[in-house]
Order: sequence, then C-alpha cells, then structure tokens
Amino acid sequence: MVEDSVLDRTYAALADPTRRALLVALRDGQARITDLAAPLPMSFAGVSRHVGVLEAAGLVKREIRGREHWLTIEPEALGLAERWISEQTSFWARRAQALASRLVPGDPR
Repeated sequence: MVEDSVLDRTYAALADPTRRALLVALRDGQARITDLAAPLPMSFAGVSRHVGVLEAAGLVKREIRGREHWLTIEPEALGLAERWISEQTSFWARRAQALASRLVPGDPR
C-alpha cells in the first residue's frame, strides 16, 4: 500500500535523533545545509546523508541557489504520521474504556 510506504519512510526518518534535530532547527525557517551541519558532531557528508533521508520521506524540501543548498521543512508531511497515531490512540482509548466498564460495574466511564 502506498500510504504504508510513506508512513514507513516518515517514521524511519523520525527515528534518528540527528534527523529530529535537523527538523527542530528548521522550525525557525529555511536554512543552509552548511549552517545546519555546523553544530552537529559529524562530517558534512554524514549530515548530507541524513538530509537525503528527510527528503525521501517528504519532510524537507531542498532548493539549490548557486552553490548553496537551502532546506525548508514540509510540516504537512507529518500529517499522515500524526493521523495514524491519533487513530491508534483513539482506538485503544475506546478499548480501555470498554474494559474498565466491564471490570468495574457502574463506573461512569
């Protein structure tokens, strides 16, 4: 299923703390990859690979201006992952309420 593969890429991208740090750094707006890489304890090539994973997941967009590569976060891409978590939370909350009502008769929950 196409949606599952997008969700897989999104969660795989979010699983790494470096990639999450890059996304947090982009909350203030677009930034050059060079500037994003500077505070990180790894090579520029390593950061570039992380950016590639974020791009493949649709979480960032790259714009090339001359020799500089600028990144912009794509927050809409998080929507699918957020919806999936919300659906799971809602489902399990309903199940927990149903269980509680069976275990404690007369419980108003």
